[in-house]
Order: sequence, then structure tokens, then C-alpha cells
Amino acid sequence: MHRLIAGIVVSALLLTSAPLDVAWSGELKTIQTQKTKDMVMTLANEAGQWKQGANTFVLEFTSASTQQPMDVGKVALSTTMAMPGMAPMLAGATLSPDKVPGRYLGTVSFPDSGTRQVTVTWDGPAGKGSSRFSVPVR
Repeated sequence: MHRLIAGIVVSALLLTSAPLDVAWSGELKTIQTQKTKDMVMTLANEAGQWKQGANTFVLEFTSASTQQPMDVGKVALSTTMAMPGMAPMLAGATLSPDKVPGRYLGTVSFPDSGTRQVTVTWDGPAGKGSSRFSVPVR
């Protein structure tokens, strides 16, 4: 029984981490760039846009003055979409740090198209902060 559970857990981990490798298989195109205080956040993937369904992406933080990667520590990304007469649709992304400081690989899934309000928060060596911006899902 323990082997069965261990096998399921290992399989799930392999399946959930596999899409993150896809983010680096080709050239990345910018989805959105957001300047905040002394840093620039760049959201990118191979298509240059988010689509309905599963998405992989890269979120990168660089210094506005030196263009060097900035280690921002713990990062979270969430999205909301207002729905008339209903509660807002929420979607949280899964992020993991890449080997390069300031670069995070992520996955997020959207059940339908529409403009999402994206909130990114961070807390680490570069300080604590947050930023909001809109991204269309096609």
C-alpha cells in the first residue's frame, strides 16, 4: 500500500513539473512588462500570450538601472476576472525558482478567455512589494 501511494506521489510530481520544462524549449516572447520602483518584471512564454487552458510562463525580475537579474525571494502570482452578476473568477499560478536568480517558471490554467487582473507579490532580498496589471487570455 505504501509503495502504491509513493508511486502515485512520484508520478504526480513528475507530471506537474514537466510543463515547466516546456517554457524553455523555444524562444520566449514578452506577454507583459511592468516597471515598479527600481525593477522591471517581465512575463513571457513561447506564444507571447496566455490562452484558454493550461499555460506555462517565465516571470523575470531585473534591475531597472543595470538590467541585471534581481533576487526577489518568495514570489506569488494570482489572477482574477470580474464576472457580471457572479463572484470573480480566481486562478493562482504555481511558481518555482529557476537556476538564474530573479527568474521563476510558472504554470496557470484558465477555463475561458477574457482579460485577467494579475497580481504579483514578492518578499526577499530586493525588498517586499506587489504589482497589478491586466493580461488578455485568448
